Amino acid sequence: MTEQLTIMAVHAHPDDEVIGTGGVLAHYAAEGIRTVLVTCTNGEQGDAPGGIKPGEAGHDPDAVRVQRLSELRESAALLGIEHVELLGYRDSGMVGWDGNQHPEAFWNTPVDQAAARLADLMRQYRPQVVVTYDENGNYGHPDHIQANRITVTAVASTGIPDKLYYTAIPREPSLERFKVMRAQGMIDFDPPADFGTPIDEITTIVDVAPYVSRKIKALEAHASQADSVPLLRLPAEMQQSFFGTESFVRRTSKLTVEAGQETDLFAGLR
Repeated sequence: MTEQLTIMAVHAHPDDEVIGTGGVLAHYAAEGIRTVLVTCTNGEQGDAPGGIKPGEAGHDPDAVRVQRLSELRESAALLGIEHVELLGYRDSGMVGWDGNQHPEAFWNTPVDQAAARLADLMRQYRPQVVVTYDENGNYGHPDHIQANRITVTAVASTGIPDKLYYTAIPREPSLERFKVMRAQGMIDFDPPADFGTPIDEITTIVDVAPYVSRKIKALEAHASQADSVPLLRLPAEMQQSFFGTESFVRRTSKLTVEAGQETDLFAGLR
């Protein structure tokens, strides 16, 4: 019997599901493909209610956890994600934060231990396509790096997924957009020259333009973290440009790869 087409996205924190994969998750859910989101941490190192930052007086990690998991449920519903699985690890925070040292932090969890739990979920859902971050966690966040490590380990140990993808931000068009935005006073962010992934290394670009409004609503659902999402403050046409496609690097594939750039993560599987 043919197994149900399934995509599994492995993310570090509540809200990570939206920017890089919200469009494809909504797109494939609308097609009737089973969508599974695995969120590794509870997001305790995010902003607390009232905008209180980690390390500031009044920051309550338990309250942050409750808030962020509630926001995650709302976001997943907006994107049409069918299954949300929580590994429940403690958010490690950014590089150099005190949270990095917490014994229960995701970053400090043995890779094989966390990967075994993820492997169990792969055996349960049997995804043909798995998506996570690259080896640097896309921008060096400890929990993103750990998510990559456990995903790669789980994929290898189970042998179940046909294709493993890394999310990617196309370097050249993104730098050009940032240049225009800085010139118009929209942002003060000045990315390094090696920001993102060179366009010629990107194997897959999926058109998710019909789902931009859902992505924006899903981001807005993570209201407690709005300070860290400047894209929400951009004009509508800029948001459409940023959110209208999602890019990936195909890391492994059991299939014979055809020449040219893919437009579908399930290319060769349908």
